Amino acid sequence: MKGISITKMSSRGQVVIPLEMRKDLAKGVKLVVMRNKGQIILKKAEDFAKNIEEDLEFAKRTEKAWKAHDRGEFIEMEFDDFLNEMEKW
Repeated sequence: MKGISITKMSSRGQVVIPLEMRKDLAKGVKLVVMRNKGQIILKKAEDFAKNIEEDLEFAKRTEKAWKAHDRGEFIEMEFDDFLNEMEKW
C-alpha cells in the first residue's frame, strides 16, 4: 500500500475520501468501516475478507508513527523518499 492522506470529519460525521485515494472506487461502492482501538479502517465490502490481518498491521504501524510524530520523533524527507521507505514496510 502506497497511500497515506489526511482528511477531516465534518460536524455531521461525514468524511471525504481524498481524490488520490478513491481513484479505483466507483460511485455507490460499499465500504466496510472497522474500528480497532484508535484506528478506523475503510475497506471495500467485496474485498473484506482479503488481507484483513495485513490491513490491521498497517493501521497499527501508522498509529505508532503518528504517536512518534506527536512526540517530536520524526525525520523530514522528500515525498518520493517517504514512499520508498513505506514500500519497505
